[in-house]
Amino acid sequence: MAAYGRPALRELFDDSPTPHIAHPPRTHHRDFYVATDGSFHDRGGGGLGVVIETRDGETVSRLSVPDSPPDNNVAEYRALHLGLDVLAARVPDSARVGVIVDHDDLAANVNRAALALSAPEARPPHPFQVPAASGHHWRGIRARIGGFDELRAARLDSRENPAHPLANDPASYAHLNGEPDRCVRPPGAERGDEQIPPPSRANRPGD
Repeated sequence: MAAYGRPALRELFDDSPTPHIAHPPRTHHRDFYVATDGSFHDRGGGGLGVVIETRDGETVSRLSVPDSPPDNNVAEYRALHLGLDVLAARVPDSARVGVIVDHDDLAANVNRAALALSAPEARPPHPFQVPAASGHHWRGIRARIGGFDELRAARLDSRENPAHPLANDPASYAHLNGEPDRCVRPPGAERGDEQIPPPSRANRPGD
């Protein structure tokens, strides 16, 4: 079982729809699963939550980071950008990844981008719909999608998202950021793709 008494990420992913991508059981299973969520509060501030597990339910990393996004849509893109950056630093390029988010358009865009990589013309089956202020983070997300062997996104209700409480109350979950991360990258493995600073550490407004 995952943290907070919720099912393992693998179970959540298997039981959730994957927009634009057929989801037959024989192709469900991923090597790693990453759940992310971003929060925005009208009174100011917000947070980014990330939970990463292996297919066996072993925790790779958990983060609960304060943030100040301009709106909820940008917060969701920032959270996924952070989660994929952290995942890429800890797993091999050959990983098959399942992404779990509670934002419809984000899940759809991720799957469109993944499908575009397999198309000769490298175009998505439908146009991307990305909030203007999330452009930087969307470019980072697309770069990470291309860096894994396979990736697809599933969409679930925020009440079932294990990253939701981490994003909404980073002060209460700050201790998670000090947990030792489990690196599952084989010794000597290197990535050739550009390293993009995690969005929570990039001192720039959303662009």
